[in-house]
Amino acid sequence: MFADIISRMIGGAILATGGWRLGEYIADTWGPELYAPWVFGLTIGGTIVGLAVTPWLASRIIRNFVDQTHSVTTSRLLSSAVGLVVGLIVALLISIPVSRVPGWLGVALPISLSLFLAYLGAMIMSAPGRDMFKRIVPDQEIKGSSTLNGIVASSNGYSGKILLDTSAIIDGRISGISAAGFLQGTVLIPRFVLDELRHVADSSDTMRRNRGRRGLEILNQLRQETAVHTEVLDIEYKNGMEVDAKLVDLAKELHASIMTTDYNLNRVAQIEGILVLNVNELANSIKPVLLPGEELRLMIVQEGKEIGQGVGFLEDGTMVVVESADSYVNQEMDVLVTRVLQTAAGCIIFAQPKRS
Repeated sequence: MFADIISRMIGGAILATGGWRLGEYIADTWGPELYAPWVFGLTIGGTIVGLAVTPWLASRIIRNFVDQTHSVTTSRLLSSAVGLVVGLIVALLISIPVSRVPGWLGVALPISLSLFLAYLGAMIMSAPGRDMFKRIVPDQEIKGSSTLNGIVASSNGYSGKILLDTSAIIDGRISGISAAGFLQGTVLIPRFVLDELRHVADSSDTMRRNRGRRGLEILNQLRQETAVHTEVLDIEYKNGMEVDAKLVDLAKELHASIMTTDYNLNRVAQIEGILVLNVNELANSIKPVLLPGEELRLMIVQEGKEIGQGVGFLEDGTMVVVESADSYVNQEMDVLVTRVLQTAAGCIIFAQPKRS
């Protein structure tokens, strides 16, 4: 919050000063009668734009800079710094005669030259072939790990940290996955996820309240498990954003994966290049595979959508649609698998009654 206020004040002051100087230049060029409207108008406009845009722009630039430097070795960063200094020195030498140009060009040209040559020097020296510090600084960072907020990222881009989504906690199956030893790494539970879970547990709706309380019980079980290490990530993270957006941004910063059962969060995280551990996909992948021609005994529990169809379910919840079985509702029958259909929602098996 304090950093946001400071950035707004700095941005507003810089753009206000720029608007004031631009208004003075316009008044000097087009006539003194334009001094008041242009100077005051551009100064106020620059202040408003600076106060509104600076925090968003600054956070975006800093985030992009951090993302870009994650994959750059220390030796190349040092070489880039040397190139930047050399570019500034060359710009300083050229700016001495250029600054004598009358008018606003005498100010704008030296600044433009300094920015351009500093950037050019940094880009030239950052090339892998011109890495002068490669032999001095060990390049173990290429094969090793990087650290952000105390969390180490491995060479494959992931830190072994798993961020838990509220949906995965409420789902409940994560407890069994952890107890079976299939959950590896450190499980992180962000504070904003805990807050969302607490709101669900305090809901006036009975079903939502029960789901939230079950999620809290699941978390308590996870904390008591010795097979996996669980931590509560007690940080304030970007207030005002939705929980899903916070999870995606936090996973990118920590190089962590996300465990969820939320379809939309799953797709958004995959688009952002984040590893997603989807509990539903895990459950579908470990279901026993039935092939056409196999026989099984099935309880028909209801009629199907089409005329003559009966519907039953396997122990894992997979739906089986049986042709010509509507008269066998609430009865067991032997069926023969004819087709297996895999959809985004799960697996559907089609069968027909076994002929004697």
